[in-house]
Amino acid sequence: MKNMIETERANKLEQAVCAVVRGQEDTVRRVLACMFAGGHVLLEDYPGTGKTTLAKAIAKSVGGTEFKRVQFTPDLLPSDILGVSILDPRTQEFRFHKGPVFTDILLADEINRASPRTQSALLEAMGERQVTVEGTRYDLDGVFFVIATQNPVEFRGTYPLPEAQMDRFAMQCKLGYVSAENEALILADQREGHPVNSMEPVLSREELLGISAASRKVRFSDELRHYAVSLVAATRGIPEIQLAASPRASLALMKISQVISLFEGRDFVVPEVIQSVAEDVIAHRLVLAPESKYSGMDARQMVRDLVAKVPVPA
Repeated sequence: MKNMIETERANKLEQAVCAVVRGQEDTVRRVLACMFAGGHVLLEDYPGTGKTTLAKAIAKSVGGTEFKRVQFTPDLLPSDILGVSILDPRTQEFRFHKGPVFTDILLADEINRASPRTQSALLEAMGERQVTVEGTRYDLDGVFFVIATQNPVEFRGTYPLPEAQMDRFAMQCKLGYVSAENEALILADQREGHPVNSMEPVLSREELLGISAASRKVRFSDELRHYAVSLVAATRGIPEIQLAASPRASLALMKISQVISLFEGRDFVVPEVIQSVAEDVIAHRLVLAPESKYSGMDARQMVRDLVAKVPVPA
């Protein structure tokens, strides 16, 4: 195993986050894999399931990184995210004051509460790692990881994320309710305060970037490339699907599978890893035809059916 040191570091970070976010080991690994792969994640689940705690725990566990949180509301403006130019009375020149998007880890809390205009302010940043304000381009170098959350049961005062925005997220994950045993542990952890407040870094910013670089060297064979593309392409041309998955889904499948394989201590990707993450990578990008929605069809179930149908390379 060439990347043993990076595997140990990745697992150390995972253990630190799981010590605070109890009972969510699988989701924690997927979110961290998304970060190492250079993608962004959308956490959709019920209130109080630990979405914000997960984001804070990741930020606290990586030293040298900057963490910012934006609470999305209907009156939030694009300039509140990107920044704004303000006249300096001494020099009589406009100076650009950077917004919270200029950070390493950004928590976009309840992103679907903001207007589509404000939501779209993140499109360029998430897709191209740059921001253009008043004709000037600002690059987002190094770590730039967006963790967005939304509540699936509240619709009043919310704006559904447009398809282009959904496609910018490498994964959509769910946390769900934990078992009674883990919930009891959560209560025990918070008898004297929230454990996230006492977390110490277990990884440096440079080590995080090193893990990302090592994951890109994990072997992804030609056969698996064709398999990943076949999975994504299988969503196209189906009458029940109005908008299929884009090539971004194929790229996300490859990159996240490489990171998961690194977590598991392998120098190569196997088909089972691709299958395990396909639902979280592909389903949120699909727009079902209206008649499909009314008949009770579900995008995640459709992806599971496709995974079962598409031939696995020998």
